[in-house]
Amino acid sequence: MNVNLPLETFTVYLLKCNDETMYTGCTSNLSQRMKAHSDGKVKYTATRLPLSVITTIQFCDKYKAFQFKKYLKSGSGKAFSNKRLI
Repeated sequence: MNVNLPLETFTVYLLKCNDETMYTGCTSNLSQRMKAHSDGKVKYTATRLPLSVITTIQFCDKYKAFQFKKYLKSGSGKAFSNKRLI
């Protein structure tokens, strides 16, 4: 069986901030993005350090990853993530 793996994957991630708020993000390089968060280079999380990674979900399709991130930020998406991902 020959499986073609994508060259690039996209990760949707949920972070819990020290003030108990949640941050939802999407990136093609999770380690680089986490470094940006921990270095205070991301506006929302810069004043909410330290952060905890709650969930990461990988996608092969950039469009689907960003659509899922957008969904998680919606009202029903927040309810879904609170019930199923956190």
